Amino acid sequence: MKLSVFDKNGKEKGSVNLPDDIFDARVNTYLLHQAIVMYQACLRQGTIATKNRGAVSGGGKKPFRQKGTGRARAGSSRSPLMHGGGVVFGPVPRDFSYSIPKKMKGIALRESLKAKYHDQQLICIEDIKGELKKTKEFAQILKNLKLSGKILGALDGSDKSIPRVSRNIRAFSLMRVQDLNAYDIMRAKKLFVSETALKSLLERIQK
Repeated sequence: MKLSVFDKNGKEKGSVNLPDDIFDARVNTYLLHQAIVMYQACLRQGTIATKNRGAVSGGGKKPFRQKGTGRARAGSSRSPLMHGGGVVFGPVPRDFSYSIPKKMKGIALRESLKAKYHDQQLICIEDIKGELKKTKEFAQILKNLKLSGKILGALDGSDKSIPRVSRNIRAFSLMRVQDLNAYDIMRAKKLFVSETALKSLLERIQK
C-alpha cells in the first residue's frame, strides 16, 4: 500500500509505503464507534442542575392552616406540588466521562487513520521547511492541494511559523501527532499530514 507525497505546489514528489497488514484490511467500525462515543462523553460538561424543595428560597412559613380550608394539608409553599416549588428527581451535576482500555484507544487511532486512507481523505506533504510570513501563503498551499472543508493538520517537522500563519484559517486546525486521537481525526473531513508526522503516526499505531 502506498500514499502519494506532494510538495507545497501540489505536485506529486513520491510516495510512502504503508503497512499492508493494517491498511489493506477492513475498518473496524464497531470499535471505532465505541472510542468516539467515549471521547464525546468526556467532553460533556455535566453542569446542568435544577433546584429541589430544599434549594428553592422561601417556603419557611406554613402557607395556610392545617384544618378547615377544604384543601389538602401543606407545610411549605416550596413543595413540588406547589407553583414555584422545587423539582422532583431533576438533573443534578454529574461526570459523564469514562474510559476504555489503552489498547482499544490505540486500535481506534489506527482504524481512524485507515478509514481516512480508504476514503482518500489522507493527504501527505513534504515537510515545509521554508518560513512562511503570511496566512495567504499557507492558504495557497491548501489551495494547491485542493483541500477544502474541515481540515485537521499534523505538520510535525515543518517550520515553526506554521502555527502562526495557519491560526486565522477558520476551517483548519493544527495538532501535534502525540495529541491526536480517533475522535479528532474522524470529525475532520480531511487529514493533512507531513512526512515526519505520518512516520510518527505509523509508529504509534504499530506499537
